[in-house]
Amino acid sequence: MKKKTILVVDDDLDLLEQLTTILENAGYQVVSADSHAAAEEAILKTKADLAILDLMMEEKDSGFILSYQIKKLYPDTPVIMLTAVTGATGVSFATQLPEAQSWTKVDKILDKPVRPEQLKAEVRRMLQEEPENGSSHS
Repeated sequence: MKKKTILVVDDDLDLLEQLTTILENAGYQVVSADSHAAAEEAILKTKADLAILDLMMEEKDSGFILSYQIKKLYPDTPVIMLTAVTGATGVSFATQLPEAQSWTKVDKILDKPVRPEQLKAEVRRMLQEEPENGSSHS
């Protein structure tokens, strides 16, 4: 069975390494990028099965821009946004509302720090993982 590929983007190198390790240990292939520009390059080179993006990098809305680019190229690719914004500002993004999903282009927003079990459970849910391997078509 082909490993599913997950694009992980975060400008915090320690967190990027932690996320990569968690996901690789869970059996996924990880493509990581540590900047907005590196992520744009990775998006063009790799059709990931799922993307995990940091919201704020060089730009305050880098994650939203990248998510929009991913959804434009690969509309069926789920996107999880990681953000410390809620903790830092008290601002919360309610992505469950259809209006919010249409402008954020994000399927799920998780607050940092995210627990490894929570991340793996969310990834499995987003990938709708089950025994059959039906997502390898491009």
